Amino acid sequence: MKNILIADKLHPFFKQEAEKLGYVVDDRPDISREETLAVVGNYLGIAIRTKFKIDRELMDAGTRLQFIARAGAGLDNIDEAYANTRGIRLLNAPEGNRDAVGEHAVGMLLSLMNNLRKADIEVRNGIWDREGNRGLELKGRTVAIIGYGHMGRSFARKLKGFEVNVIAYDKYKTGFSDEYASEVSMEQVVKQADILSLHIPLTRETRQMVDDEYFFHFRKPIFFLNTARGEVVNTVAVLNAIREGKILGAGLDVLEVEKFPQLGEQTWFQDLVSNGRVLLSPHVGGWTVESYRKISEVLAGKLVNLGL
Repeated sequence: MKNILIADKLHPFFKQEAEKLGYVVDDRPDISREETLAVVGNYLGIAIRTKFKIDRELMDAGTRLQFIARAGAGLDNIDEAYANTRGIRLLNAPEGNRDAVGEHAVGMLLSLMNNLRKADIEVRNGIWDREGNRGLELKGRTVAIIGYGHMGRSFARKLKGFEVNVIAYDKYKTGFSDEYASEVSMEQVVKQADILSLHIPLTRETRQMVDDEYFFHFRKPIFFLNTARGEVVNTVAVLNAIREGKILGAGLDVLEVEKFPQLGEQTWFQDLVSNGRVLLSPHVGGWTVESYRKISEVLAGKLVNLGL
């Protein structure tokens, strides 16, 4: 039977379109990992967001699995290498939330440069400090993007009207300069950047990539944005760089450890939340009302290309 298990909360569009393609869809958004292990062997495909990892154990239990549909951009909660050895095809949907991520990054940057969070808190507490909240203009500055895939290019597109110089570095591709960004080396990034924004996946190579040494090489103080994956960045290194004046402000939509109570138990958490130069959001950069549907639209479109 051509069937799919939806093991997470997806927009109904995915189920509707899959059924039009002849799939029998079991929509079980509340299913646990243990329950999934018990039934996944009955399915041709499984669709998931971030609820649990699709690892070797789960794939071995899924003896009929031919594809895994990830409702989002990254594949870091799936053992890609093992899926490849099993011939299991992986579908994801970075096209579905790239606009959301690009807009969120712009919003964080403008808030940091214009002290919007600080100013709002002060006014609510009876403080009217114009001079202390004098902002910086984005125009004329150099924005460096690390990783020029769907998310990085979306951010560059959103910046087009701000009259900035956008440069981009991507270790895994060349010849990608376009009307939104110019391809440069990492050496040029550290020399020229006024703003640094990460748009790279979490891999063995990128885990904890951004550390004290990484920030050491930048020639100018920077605004730093991470809307990619928290584990790419060492949080203590960000706090150190702020303390040393190398980072003027940090916008972090993702963190090394996410969700409470685990987040609150980290040794660096209190320093992070008490730092007025840090702007935080709970991994919602790519999670808008619109992207919720668009992700399912993209995934459903990719089912067509499977040819099953």
